[in-house]
Amino acid sequence: MKMPRHTDEDKARFRDLVPEGPGVEVKPMFGSLGAFVNGNMFAGLFSPNIGVKLDPESLEELRGIEGSGPFGPAERPMGGYLSLPTSFTDEQASAWVERAREHVATLPPKVKKPKPAKKA
Repeated sequence: MKMPRHTDEDKARFRDLVPEGPGVEVKPMFGSLGAFVNGNMFAGLFSPNIGVKLDPESLEELRGIEGSGPFGPAERPMGGYLSLPTSFTDEQASAWVERAREHVATLPPKVKKPKPAKKA
C-alpha cells in the first residue's frame, strides 16, 4: 500500500486547526500527524485529508455533507472517523475538529502499556 504524501502546508494547517486545551497534543503518527486528548486520537492527517472521530449522530451529520468520506487508506479506512470535505474553510474545519475533541475528551484516558522487561 503506497502512502500518499502531505505537504508542509498540510501539516501546518492541521496544527493550526487543533485547539489548545488540557490533555491535547499533536504527535507524529505513521509518517503523518495525529491530534490526541488524554491519549485518545480525535483528529488525524492523511495526505491532505483531515479526519475526525465523532459520536454516531455527528458522524451521520458529517456523512451527509458533500465531500466528506472515509478517512485513511482506501484499503483500510479507520472506523469511527470521516474525512472533512476539502472545500471546508478553516473556520468550518476548526468547528468539526473541536466537536471531535469534545467527543473524545469524554472517553476514558488511554493508559500507556508498560514496556516489557528487557531480557538479560
